[in-house]
Amino acid sequence: MKIAIVGLGLIGGSLAKAIKKNTPHNVFALDINKETVNAALAEEVIDGEITADQLSRFDVVILGLYPEATVKFCLDNLDNFRKDGIVIDTCGIKTAVVSQVEKPMKEAGVRFLGCHPMAGREFSGFGYSVDNLFDNASFIMTPTDLTPMSAVREVSALAYEIGFAKCVMASPEEHDSVIAFTSQLAHIVSSAYVKSPSLMKQAGFSAGSFRDLTRVAKLNEDMWTSLFMLNRGPLVSEISHIIGCLEDYRDALANEDSEKLHELLREGRELKERSNASLH
Repeated sequence: MKIAIVGLGLIGGSLAKAIKKNTPHNVFALDINKETVNAALAEEVIDGEITADQLSRFDVVILGLYPEATVKFCLDNLDNFRKDGIVIDTCGIKTAVVSQVEKPMKEAGVRFLGCHPMAGREFSGFGYSVDNLFDNASFIMTPTDLTPMSAVREVSALAYEIGFAKCVMASPEEHDSVIAFTSQLAHIVSSAYVKSPSLMKQAGFSAGSFRDLTRVAKLNEDMWTSLFMLNRGPLVSEISHIIGCLEDYRDALANEDSEKLHELLREGRELKERSNASLH
């Protein structure tokens, strides 16, 4: 199989490395940064550089771009993709991407499938890409009525070859609703948490819980601003819900209501235990 990766950032670069490490497929890449391409060639994680007008040579094209850039690239290159070839994106938001590109892609004879590899780091760029980023990770696919099931089968098989532990199916809307809670809200909370005036006093007073809660505050604000704004409906709902829960804890403390505080803490522990049990 011949695979093209458009955008060699953290995700695109890690996919290139994982594909070369774990599969026999040929990987070529397109990136606006010549230094990035040269680095990938030097590390032998791609077999060569390509231009957009060469995309018809490839069975699968993986787009490792931000959402707006993904949509633009798809629409600008409808005639460049291989007829009956597969194009997948890797964006952390699905509805805004899929709704704009799947119909034009289908009309162009291209099989498009919205995807989201559930892995990342608190760093960005090819320099931080690794060949094991996706080991034991989930690979989300968001087919619609316009998606040929052949694309789902072929992409699923490729995901397992790359090293993903599980392929998950969801509608674009379901993906965005759940991801607002499992990923986006966590980044918002972490970013807000580190704005405490106590932050600079934490040396010697912090351990695992502080590291866990602050890790994703070190984010790429360009990418996450785009993702948050494109998913603002579900995300605003999640933020409103957590604000309400925090107010309950604050009020119990302010009112010296230890019974209520105990109840809130117990509820949280039990919910976490139940969610852990559901994973097994």
